[in-house]
Formats: sequence, structure tokens, C-alpha cells
Amino acid sequence: MSTSEMPPASAPERSTDPATHGRTSSAWVGWVVFAAVIAITMGAFEAVEGLVAIFKDEYYLVGSSGLVVSVDYTVWGWVHLVIGVLSVAAGIGLLQGRTWARIVVIGLAGLSALVNLGFLSAYPIWSTIVIALDVVIIFALTVHWKDVRS
Repeated sequence: MSTSEMPPASAPERSTDPATHGRTSSAWVGWVVFAAVIAITMGAFEAVEGLVAIFKDEYYLVGSSGLVVSVDYTVWGWVHLVIGVLSVAAGIGLLQGRTWARIVVIGLAGLSALVNLGFLSAYPIWSTIVIALDVVIIFALTVHWKDVRS
């Protein structure tokens, strides 16, 4: 069969299932769900880290004078606790597909990364992990957002 005799290529068929008709899904939707779950998990961990700083400040490696921002661990604890509670709430909103939650989670992830950068000398390994996951959250929520919205 020559190339002039080949039948023309047809377009891929659309689903006839009414539940999926007209809906296209992108792999980035999975990244957004992942970011929401990580935001909720990170919020819970931030809250626990805040409670530890509030109630048992001798747990950390250095005194509060050895931190980048030299304030009492109680202040650090309240900051971590507030960020954690807000991250859990915004992560739940993100799972529901709320655009405001996306913006809040991006802002909280950036704020969390900065706070953990200042808290790095007190708890270096955990702060590094939190900063890395905050970067992943920001990446997942900012790249290909148009694919997710459609």
C-alpha cells in the first residue's frame, strides 16, 4: 500500500461516558493534590514544632541567643503554631479546589521557608526538610496552574 492509498489519520475518539465527557485531566492535578496533602502534613508538623518550642524549649540544640533572629523560643513557638494551623486550613481549602487556598498555601510555604531558615541552627535537619518541602509545594502550585484549572 503506497502512502497515497493510506487512510487519513483520524482524531482520537472522545469518551461517551457523561461523567467524563468534555473533561480533560492533566498530570499536574496530581501535583496539586500532593501539594495540598503535604501542606496539611507540614502544617501539623509545624504546629507540633511550635508546641514543643512553647512548652519545652530546652529540647532544641542551641539557646535562643544562638538563633539567626534572637528571640525567645516561646515567640518562635507561636509563629510556628500559627503557620501550622493556617497551613492545615488552607491545605483543606486547596483539596476543595479553592483558588484563595492556592494563594494562601503559596504564601504560607514561602513564609514557612523563611521562618525555618531563621530556625535552622536550632533544629537543622528538620528545618532543611521543611524548606525543601516548601519549595516543592510552591513549585507544584505555581507551574502549569492553567492546566489544573481547566
